[in-house]
Amino acid sequence: MSERIRSATLNRDTNETKIQLSLNLDGGSLEEAKESSAPSNGESKSHAAQTSKSQTIDIDSGIGFLDHMIHALAKHAGWSLRLRCRGDLHIDDHHTAEDTFIAIGSAFKIALGTSTGLARFGSAYCPLDEALSRAVIDLSNRPYAVIDLGLKREKIGDLSTEMLPHCLQSFAQGAGVTLHVDCLRGDNDHHRAESAFKALAVAIRMATTRVRGREGEVMSTKGVLY
Repeated sequence: MSERIRSATLNRDTNETKIQLSLNLDGGSLEEAKESSAPSNGESKSHAAQTSKSQTIDIDSGIGFLDHMIHALAKHAGWSLRLRCRGDLHIDDHHTAEDTFIAIGSAFKIALGTSTGLARFGSAYCPLDEALSRAVIDLSNRPYAVIDLGLKREKIGDLSTEMLPHCLQSFAQGAGVTLHVDCLRGDNDHHRAESAFKALAVAIRMATTRVRGREGEVMSTKGVLY
């Protein structure tokens, strides 16, 4: 029996943001989300687009540093991801950043479908030069997040640094996962943030790995995950 394709498409429209998202947790091809009538964010952001033999990544939220973090997350988690967000950036970056990660989390939950037969837990340390971060995830179906990135700057690029932990909290909410992410050391806020997102990506990849011989098993003493 062939394995289920773990993919999802999602459109999330509110008065604050309009999001189109296609996700494949195992890389490869992507389904197309339906087109939005939302206006463009301008020319495409080539720094957040990458195509390889195993992955297609194309991110445009309208906030460059947010795109960079999502690109790192998708790349190191092994995802294919196409995401476009049109948000009320004339107000500030909050709704765009928050809603984008709620949408990524929601699509992740849909694509995953079940944690049956999966490793369930994942953890990783990732460095970026002087910065080192640790991420631990549990596909618990109980959203909870503890995030400590220790960022000091007000902004990185056009993104408020206070939004970075909030993005990870929003992902945990949408995905229904328990998440702990800590930056353990580092002098440069860009490095601290990027190492954290990369660590999360590697932890996600571990947790979502199918475990041979445990097909149909729920990795819980309860027998279920609520």
